[in-house]
Amino acid sequence: MSERDLRTPLARVTGLGAAKDGTGHWWLQRLSAIALVPLVLWFVASIVSLSGSGQAEVKAWLDNPLAALLFVLLLGGGFFHLKLGLQVVIEDYFHAGAAKLALLILNTFASIALAGASILAVLKLALGA
Repeated sequence: MSERDLRTPLARVTGLGAAKDGTGHWWLQRLSAIALVPLVLWFVASIVSLSGSGQAEVKAWLDNPLAALLFVLLLGGGFFHLKLGLQVVIEDYFHAGAAKLALLILNTFASIALAGASILAVLKLALGA
């Protein structure tokens, strides 16, 4: 008897496995990676152009609304992608129920907290607060 024989007819039609998640997580990870490519390239080019600059020049660069927006998008997308990647690692390598759940919760809360703190820092610099 194969694994396919043990699945319900609905699961065979929809392609959903035991997690009932299908490929949604996989797609989110790929889409976030694709979105990050131009943002990372922009950020690296910006940092290279700012090398040797002082704090005033960096502040002036961040005062540009487009630069601040792209930086916030980079941070948000980066932490979202990080959360998705760590979630896969936790689900694949931690099998104890309580420890796995605790790590998944910690991953979510830490990702949100770090993203929020980073974005707040950028907004404070950009808005001069």
